[in-house]
Amino acid sequence: MKIKNRLSLLFTALTAAILLIFAALIYVSAATNRETEFYKSLKKEAITKANLFFNAKVDSKTLQTIYLSNREVLNEVETAIYDTSFTLLYHDAISIDAVKESQQMINSIRNKNLIEFYQKDWQVVGLKYTFEGKNYIVIATAFDQYGYSKLKSLGKNSLIMFICAIIFIYALGRFFSKKALTPIVEMNDKAKNISATNLHLRIDSTGKDELAELAKTFNQMLERLEQSFEAQKDFVSNISHELRTPLSTIITELQLAVIRERNLEEYKTVIHNVLVDSQKLAKLSNSLLDFAKASYDPSVITFKEVRLDEILLDAQNQVMNSDKLFTISLAYEGNIDEERFVKGNEYLLKTAFINLMENACKFSIDKHCSITIAIQQDSSILQFKDKGIGISEEDLHKIFTPFYRGKNKVLADGNGIGLPLTKKIVELHHGTISVETGDHSGTTFEVILPNSKD
Repeated sequence: MKIKNRLSLLFTALTAAILLIFAALIYVSAATNRETEFYKSLKKEAITKANLFFNAKVDSKTLQTIYLSNREVLNEVETAIYDTSFTLLYHDAISIDAVKESQQMINSIRNKNLIEFYQKDWQVVGLKYTFEGKNYIVIATAFDQYGYSKLKSLGKNSLIMFICAIIFIYALGRFFSKKALTPIVEMNDKAKNISATNLHLRIDSTGKDELAELAKTFNQMLERLEQSFEAQKDFVSNISHELRTPLSTIITELQLAVIRERNLEEYKTVIHNVLVDSQKLAKLSNSLLDFAKASYDPSVITFKEVRLDEILLDAQNQVMNSDKLFTISLAYEGNIDEERFVKGNEYLLKTAFINLMENACKFSIDKHCSITIAIQQDSSILQFKDKGIGISEEDLHKIFTPFYRGKNKVLADGNGIGLPLTKKIVELHHGTISVETGDHSGTTFEVILPNSKD
């Protein structure tokens, strides 16, 4: 069900409930007032008839004649007068006797002085009347045809007005809900036109209401998506470039090798060149796979308690074995026997440390990387230092951008994946990475990782 219809029905139902309660209260109040007023009228009629009988000494036949004459035109009050011993002194129509008085009824009136009750739809009032020092019982009854007719008319008119009001309120509700939801309809129409090819489009977010806030949030999401799409395009373009270069080189080397016969040394040279380019492709592929793994949802990556020093030692051995010119030293600050546990993924952490070690060794004048480990109460601090030429201010804020390579790229091979991958891995472990550098004063990468909590 659409929100417009739901709001209209909800508004109508709520208003209908309020109107129904209001109408019910009015009807009940009218019925109660009718009953109370008619009891008062019966009491007056009873006293009047008793005054005529006792004080005015009007004979019974005359009173009965008046009653029977009026009864043909309107619902005349039927009155009966008894003494306290249940002796009938007067009755308007004993043949009719709508009340059917009893000794128990007379005793109840004598004890309570006044009683009011229903005899079917007829209202009855019984009261004690005193004349010349003696007590008498006067009972009056009648059917309030006029009151019931008014009450019935009130109920009928209320029902008609209720139905008309519900129809009017529903129509009004649909009109106002449509008007209130017009901005949402416009936002929906605008959003339908936004696709991957025109993410630059935005929804109107003018105003200060909740819909404007929703539009602003949606526009912010579009901005993030647009940035993500642009980054993805750049990423794919860079990957294509990085893959094309070694592949083109391999193809060219092999094509030249098959054009004519060559001696053994020349074939060895071709094979060596193809092997180097293949190794670059393999390294790039592994880096891309690691980059993708570091971009996974953390919930699908296995985390457990690992020792930082053991991972660093494994990374050190792997880097030094990959290039015999590289040297790496580790230094510990504080208690050397203190356990250095973090909660993380061993493979990813090792990959990040290898990248930092290789970078330091490649750009250091002496091919050396010095690592310092400091354990604090809540975190572990690792510093990777080299003695290279440093990073320029222009390149410093771009070094964590995938495939970006600074001015010092001429000093060492690379594909611009290592540092962005390292940053993703560190952030995946809820850590931070920062860099300090200066012209010809070396570079220090500092990694802070939260310690594992028991």
